[in-house]
Amino acid sequence: MSSSPQHAGTAPSDLSGAVAEGLAVAEDLALYREKFWQRLPQSLDELRGPIEGVVELPLHVAWSGMTSYDLGKPRQCMGLYRTVLHEGLRDDLPRFLNRDLLLQMWPVLRTLVGRTVRSVWEEAFPQLAARTRAAA
Repeated sequence: MSSSPQHAGTAPSDLSGAVAEGLAVAEDLALYREKFWQRLPQSLDELRGPIEGVVELPLHVAWSGMTSYDLGKPRQCMGLYRTVLHEGLRDDLPRFLNRDLLLQMWPVLRTLVGRTVRSVWEEAFPQLAARTRAAA
């Protein structure tokens, strides 16, 4: 009896299952991207949220964790923007995000948001990607 490990070949049915799973993952990713794409403002100029003070997020945005953010504290400001970019609905973005703050924070903020959020925003608003290149 051999003690060497046996490597089972991949059966055709296993391949079709892997292909179907890959297609399902691609479809899920496309739906996830579409969710963020539909929430985007037409222009960054629509983002007229506060630039100072304390911001209270509604529970549909901040459903897990902090709901109050002091914009005078850089970490809290970053946290607010990260939360709104991920969880905010279309009407929440202009209400809670400010164009100038977003542009200022983007080089760091882009590293704190998920890949899908980052790519959707940078594709829609090339000035965000340009801001990142300028900061490098």
